[in-house]
Amino acid sequence: MEPASTTQTASANSARLVVGIAAMEVSDDPSAMLVTYALGSCIAVTVYDPVTHIGGMLHLMLPQSSQSPEKAKTNPCMFADLGIPMLFKSAYELGAKKERLVVAAAGGAEILADGGHFKIGSRNRTMLRKLFWKNNILLAAEDTGGTQSRTMTLRLSDGYTAVKSKNEERALWPN
Repeated sequence: MEPASTTQTASANSARLVVGIAAMEVSDDPSAMLVTYALGSCIAVTVYDPVTHIGGMLHLMLPQSSQSPEKAKTNPCMFADLGIPMLFKSAYELGAKKERLVVAAAGGAEILADGGHFKIGSRNRTMLRKLFWKNNILLAAEDTGGTQSRTMTLRLSDGYTAVKSKNEERALWPN
């Protein structure tokens, strides 16, 4: 089974690409806007190359693929440790350059009433930071933690990245 990810190339009918839970979209269409909804404990990671207007978004659910090797085989985008490298690789394959990438993240909230036992949002945030530190990647912007669900958008024409929570939109980048 193929992972829930797509690489889009420029086309006249591209406009809004919805990134589902445990999925990824990467595009070189400057008219595209990537959006993901319902970021609770999940985290969305965006990458954007301002020179080529290549961008991508990943909506990950869990920190480590070792938690569920069978699910990891069928949907690596579900996990931070597999999905994040896939996101970057897919952007590079379309022509993005690491040194130009603007990287943002949102989500990782603690919204489940589990008494703090699982702390999935916190574990997702920790894995994100570990992967970025290990690969010398800096976040240009983030809106993570807390207790609120979020929607995140990335506009490929100019890289505008925003988070919406409680019907209020806030620009992450440029800020």
